[in-house]
Amino acid sequence: DGLKPVHRRILYAMNELNLDYNKPYKKSARIVGDTMGKYHPHGNTAIYDAMVRMAQEFSMRYMLVDGHGNFGSVDGDAPAAERYTEARLSRLAAYMLSDIEKDTVDFAPNYTEEFKEPTVLPSRAPNLLINGSSGIAVGMATNIPPHNLAEITEAVITMIDNFKENKETDIEDLIKIVSGPDFPTAGFIVGREGIRDAYRTGRGKIIMRAKAEIETNGHKSIVVTELPYQVNKAVLLKRIAELVKDKKISGISDLREESDRNGLRFVVEVRKDANPNVVLNKLYKFSQMQESFGVNMIALVDNEPKTLNLKELLHYYILHQKDVVVRRTRFELAKAKKREHILDGYVIALSNIDEVIEIIKKSSDTASAKANLRERFGFTEEQVTAIVELPLRSLTNLEQEKIQEELAKLKKIIAELTEILNNENVLYDVIKKELLEIKDKFADPRRTIIINDADDIEIEDLIQDETNVITMTDMDYIKRAPLDSYKSQNRGGKGVRAIKPREEDIVSNMFITNSKSDVMFFTNRGRVYIIKAYEIPEAGKTARGTAIVNLLNLGPGEKIAAAFPINISETTENCRLLMFTKKGIVKRINLSQFSNINKRGIIALNIHDGDELIKVLLSDGGAEVFLATSGGMCIRFSEDDARPVGRSAAGVKAVKLRKDDFVIGAGLINDEDVIFVSENGFGNRVAPSEFKLQSRAGIGLIGYRVSAKTGAVVSLNFAKADEELILITSEGITIRINVSEIPQHHRSATGVKLIKVEDDVKVISSAKISQAAVALGNGAEETEQG
Repeated sequence: DGLKPVHRRILYAMNELNLDYNKPYKKSARIVGDTMGKYHPHGNTAIYDAMVRMAQEFSMRYMLVDGHGNFGSVDGDAPAAERYTEARLSRLAAYMLSDIEKDTVDFAPNYTEEFKEPTVLPSRAPNLLINGSSGIAVGMATNIPPHNLAEITEAVITMIDNFKENKETDIEDLIKIVSGPDFPTAGFIVGREGIRDAYRTGRGKIIMRAKAEIETNGHKSIVVTELPYQVNKAVLLKRIAELVKDKKISGISDLREESDRNGLRFVVEVRKDANPNVVLNKLYKFSQMQESFGVNMIALVDNEPKTLNLKELLHYYILHQKDVVVRRTRFELAKAKKREHILDGYVIALSNIDEVIEIIKKSSDTASAKANLRERFGFTEEQVTAIVELPLRSLTNLEQEKIQEELAKLKKIIAELTEILNNENVLYDVIKKELLEIKDKFADPRRTIIINDADDIEIEDLIQDETNVITMTDMDYIKRAPLDSYKSQNRGGKGVRAIKPREEDIVSNMFITNSKSDVMFFTNRGRVYIIKAYEIPEAGKTARGTAIVNLLNLGPGEKIAAAFPINISETTENCRLLMFTKKGIVKRINLSQFSNINKRGIIALNIHDGDELIKVLLSDGGAEVFLATSGGMCIRFSEDDARPVGRSAAGVKAVKLRKDDFVIGAGLINDEDVIFVSENGFGNRVAPSEFKLQSRAGIGLIGYRVSAKTGAVVSLNFAKADEELILITSEGITIRINVSEIPQHHRSATGVKLIKVEDDVKVISSAKISQAAVALGNGAEETEQG
């Protein structure tokens, strides 16, 4: 039953006091007194401490005692004295004690031999696994973690179904059902190998970790809301303060406790110049925010301690339930047969009621009446005693019918009970039915989340999966902000401020990506770097962000030219990068050549003097490329016109440029419209069919009519009518508009006003929000940088 003697005795004493979950509470002192006086002569402190633990939601995954009053806290605060608190059995404890009065378990004399106590509880709930057990005996120790009730009952039912079909249960199948321990304090389990070892051998090491999230609200902070099992919060906070004082952890500016009735919460403030991810990893390394749980699944089997794996634990639990159900069934069957025997006597007596009454009237006393009835009808002592005591109201027709109905029901019950004893499959069905009842009443979702192994990416499991807008400035400052912070507006509005750069700095680039995506950064000098999006520090809407040299190892004068989300490990062999330079060069290269990029980056493109990289696209092959220049010229050609080359190659000519013209953007032709945005806030939407396919290296066609009114073309996008566009100006003002609000015109048209800008302000970039992003309202991974 997963209980030590003291816990078992407490629950049994509470049961004798009729402290059911739906009855009034009783003083804890009364419970402790009864337990000590009758069953456990080891002092009231030991008994009360054991009872308190069964009532603590942070100690027990499924509480067995319903406490009323102060029963301690996760800070290690002591509970109130037993004279102040009250308690009763929890609803689950009722199932632990269910049918104990029906000879389901053995009883033994108490320490005075005055009373009897159960040696084990019926335990209809698999308490040993769902609440675990920890303790030390003579030369032995056990440490079984708590588990999720739904998973454990599902595993038990799987074994029962296999028993019924005479199939052997593979422990690997059970491991798939029971994903791992489920601690009452939630948190994380890091890695699965320790869990598998524990379930296969009975021994293993499980790494527990606190739940922490990195928040940025004007300043960076680490917010902890869940702790590893059995970690004292007050001790942990003291330890973190000591680590800061001893300078083992740097970058922490403040430590603040914010726990209340709504739950646990403390905040670690991170200095502006520190990386919160690094601080968090050090907290895991040096404090109890990461702890290990040494699983040692030793339990008593026939009073002999044995190390059991998961399958064996479940097997012995099923055997215990079989024994309980068989003993209960025999008890109920004997009781039913005894009642049937009496009713059989009633039926005979009522069928011969006149003669029975005559015999009783003529008898001198009760004893002779019983003897005469036994001699006449062959009644047993039990039957004749019941007949003599039969009240006169039983002679009515209605009462006689009730006796007949009761006898018919009893015969049906006896048949069912006999079937349970004679048919093992029926017996298994009873156990299964009772388990499902407990599962329906008490099962809840997992609290503890199992994440990647400690050797894998650790921080990513703590990062919220969301869509972010990444913004960069001309002086290479970068920041990350949730897409939700940009509200959709009508065309022609003034927008909202997304960033406030220094006077000498302007916003130069923007793209949208998932927080957990890899981001490839290409520099104007043709180098490429890869980092995770969440590694880009999050900042407020008007914050400038972080200097990108703090994230990437850039050389002197090196600037970011292009960036987009990518997962190289999941891309196909045909996936290629198309790189475009300002002077109209295109390079086509297999993405697989960038699978191993170190922190220093690698060369992606050799740049000619006076040229620079401005755009990089992804393609699966056979695409049609579209190129636009600041002067509004466009060219559409087949990707295959540029054959794939190696990393050291420079590329070939994509477009023939006029004097003072340069390439401002490129994309792949699909069923989306082409959208031009000019520096003075004008835009035009053109169907791709307006541009015929040409050969690479030509002058191209007019795609947008550039004038003094519109200014030069600064951005090129490809989007559908039900998608959205974000525009950003040199002052950091953004506007988010629906593509459907941009009228579709022929190529070479001026278009319409998209955003109002002052004379000294220019639109410098735009980015498309995908259809999925619009539908979800929180963004999606598919993006297109303008």
